[in-house]
Amino acid sequence: MVRKAMAECVGTFWLVLGGCGSAVLAAGFPEVGIGLLGVSLAFGLTVVTMAYAIGHISGCHLNPAVSVGLWLGGRFPFSNLLPYVAAQVVGGILAGGVLYVIASGQAGFELSAGFASNGYGTHSPGGYSLAAALVCEVVMTALFLVVIMGATDERAPAGFAPLAIGLCLTLIHLISIPVTNTSVNPARSTGVAVYVGDWALSQLWLFWLAPIAGAMIGALLYRMISPAPAASNG
Repeated sequence: MVRKAMAECVGTFWLVLGGCGSAVLAAGFPEVGIGLLGVSLAFGLTVVTMAYAIGHISGCHLNPAVSVGLWLGGRFPFSNLLPYVAAQVVGGILAGGVLYVIASGQAGFELSAGFASNGYGTHSPGGYSLAAALVCEVVMTALFLVVIMGATDERAPAGFAPLAIGLCLTLIHLISIPVTNTSVNPARSTGVAVYVGDWALSQLWLFWLAPIAGAMIGALLYRMISPAPAASNG
């Protein structure tokens, strides 16, 4: 369990540093900024690379909502849930700290610019309401879990799960960055919100509640649509 928790911590660190780092450091860089497409791809690439690196160690959840969903979907023991979630949150916060050290080295840097935090209302990139943010995060996380559970099903083509999951996360960001800056991951949200404080912490509840609710819905949905494995004749 110690090795698994460490793997989840390292993997979530990479997700937050790579994804949020691309948004903070590179998205709006003059003339060559990577923009929404680049940030979306960066989040997907963190999952793909870590899935191949640590998937055989911990399963590469990198996300408390994913861990909860996989537990409800019968893929993950409840006894491992708390250590995984704790490791993911610690990894996210450590990554936020490293990103802060790097970003604050530029003249004019201000946390008030958002630091890739998730938000709704006046703190939504597109000014979307609390209701819109709630629906978006629930639905996006639910479908994320369907893809995760389907791609990692023992009956799915072997070896392609990291690509399917990473591309799914990229697509989710392409859809929902304008709405909430895209969470679907409480550890990712917490990792930067603790440094911004103020509004980011006051709105953080949504980015725990909605992804976890969505993950539970997605896990149950997959169990409903997925046929039971055929009985062995052996």
